[in-house]
Amino acid sequence: MALTLVQMVAAARAEAREVSPAEAAQAHDAAQLDLILDVREPREYGEGHVPDAVNIPRGLLEIRADPASPAPDPALSADQSARILVYCTKGPGARSLLAAQTLTNMGYENVEVLGGGLNAWAEAGLPVESEAQPVA
Repeated sequence: MALTLVQMVAAARAEAREVSPAEAAQAHDAAQLDLILDVREPREYGEGHVPDAVNIPRGLLEIRADPASPAPDPALSADQSARILVYCTKGPGARSLLAAQTLTNMGYENVEVLGGGLNAWAEAGLPVESEAQPVA
């Protein structure tokens, strides 16, 4: 039976552990998060992201998460027991929920999703960094 996107996201949401921006910020400040993972596209990441976040777009997640793949990202693939906070723009949105589900299915043990995504983080008055844009 084929699944729709809505069904896939609902299943991922049922499995996800969602944390509030305040809870995530407290864990970050206390150095209790091993990795903050932004699963948006590089352009989105450059426009604004949670401080210390690593950008691995959702479309590259499996390749970067599997230590046996041709192109693992050591920040992610080194420790499957690490506490990982995943986020996208809204939500939790489809990208962060599906990414968290994927990581869990790949054996990652401590994956959380940022409730409300980057939008809620910023609305809570928490810091957002951006990459310098070249002057045209």
